[in-house]
Amino acid sequence: MIAWARTLLFRILFYGASVPIVLSAPISAAVSRDAMHAHAHVWIRVHRFLARWILGVRVRVEGVRPPGTYLFAVKHQAMFETLEMAELIDGPLIVMKRELIDMPFWGRTARAYGAIGVDRDASSKALRQMLKEAAVARKENRSVLIFPEGTRVPVGETPPLRSGFAGLYKALNLPVIPVALDSGHCMPRKGPSRPGVITIRLLDPIPPGLPREEIEARVHAAINALEPAAGAIGSRSN
Repeated sequence: MIAWARTLLFRILFYGASVPIVLSAPISAAVSRDAMHAHAHVWIRVHRFLARWILGVRVRVEGVRPPGTYLFAVKHQAMFETLEMAELIDGPLIVMKRELIDMPFWGRTARAYGAIGVDRDASSKALRQMLKEAAVARKENRSVLIFPEGTRVPVGETPPLRSGFAGLYKALNLPVIPVALDSGHCMPRKGPSRPGVITIRLLDPIPPGLPREEIEARVHAAINALEPAAGAIGSRSN
């Protein structure tokens, strides 16, 4: 009961605070991209503050982000990392479901920040459109953030990478930084959140230009480094 009470309070406060933040985002977007990024990071910090003081969720980052532009391939277990990684990378282009980008109002805000839409069907047309949108990353010298499994997965599940990842890797010709995490222990997709420490582990960069089979295998193994099957379960509550 206590866990559910905390979870409901967190959701009420976070989504309540999100409404004015999102509604006012176009004002920042009209000023400049830097203003838009600063605006978005206020939202991220609100989320982090509420997660820490209501849910008892803290963050531990392992590894160092090297200077330069990268394709960040991140494990996806909770909404938590969609916000936290944007702060950690400092304003990347984010690959997200096109349904989100097509939403009224929110979609304009996402595009102003820097979002690349990808369709679930992974058709050749959809992939071409994603790569066309990703070309802006090379022009602006911005890193790109992708969740290569395509959707949130429960702890212990390690689905194959979606086909869009390999296409993006080839088109961008950027080194990849895989990111393993264990947010699902504290903030599962179903059920109440639990206090604890979420580990975000940045692994060594993987060079561009590798064959598809090799890059997919290396990234898949790396982002699942904190899964129970890998013998390294992430931190639990204290």
